[in-house]
Amino acid sequence: MFNMTRIAAVGLACAIILPATGCSRTTSSSDTGYVARDVNTLYALAKQRLDARDYEQAAELFAEVERQHPYSVWARRAQLMSAFSFYSARKYNEAISSGQRFLTIHPGNKDAPYAHYLIAMSYYLQIEDVSRDQRISQQALDAFGELVRRYPQSRYSSDSRLKMDLLTDHLAGKEMEIGRFYERSGKWLAANLRFRKVVDDYQTTSHTPEALQRLVETYLALGIPEEAQKAAAVLGTNYPSSKWYERAYRLMQRHGPQQLPQPQSQG
Repeated sequence: MFNMTRIAAVGLACAIILPATGCSRTTSSSDTGYVARDVNTLYALAKQRLDARDYEQAAELFAEVERQHPYSVWARRAQLMSAFSFYSARKYNEAISSGQRFLTIHPGNKDAPYAHYLIAMSYYLQIEDVSRDQRISQQALDAFGELVRRYPQSRYSSDSRLKMDLLTDHLAGKEMEIGRFYERSGKWLAANLRFRKVVDDYQTTSHTPEALQRLVETYLALGIPEEAQKAAAVLGTNYPSSKWYERAYRLMQRHGPQQLPQPQSQG
């Protein structure tokens, strides 16, 4: 499990927010009712609500800009600002929908990387802990991956790569948790498959040494010492000084002399 830190997206959005003609902190439900208004007035009102941190009202007003003036130069900007406003209001599902709509209509727009980033962060900030269902974690990983693949040089790619590393470790941690549960329950094959997934799919994470050691345990429990030997050898080659190799080495020695290198001292 790792702590999720919210990225301050306000600074990132500054470049795409047009100046408002004024500022008001008064909120009225009538603001988003259908009243025909010119685009400048409507956008300025949305911006005022955003400045006042009335994010949900701002999101609805930006959406109203698009509804009333779909062919204006402001409409495209309002679509993205609606997504940003929902994101700021922590209405992440709405932010995702708005961001995806922007990308569907304007896939080649210069602000497309930012829309991708808003979508990815909206998934990311919904992740709770490793004990919960990890569908959102995978969606966040996929969204960041899409951003990096499409826009490797964007201003958001560096943070996206960092988030991808954290998410990969998070997903590996979930597989380990399930694998340990199966192992404690004596479900050796089910446990083995989970540990195998970590080694195969998440081999760059911090969980790999333990996963290899657990493979040694489960292969021995399944009566497949040859595979246990292979897992121990990989562990000894790549992590010779880890506590997990020490455990695997001792376990293998109890099953007869093994051609494995001695664990290296951690000191």
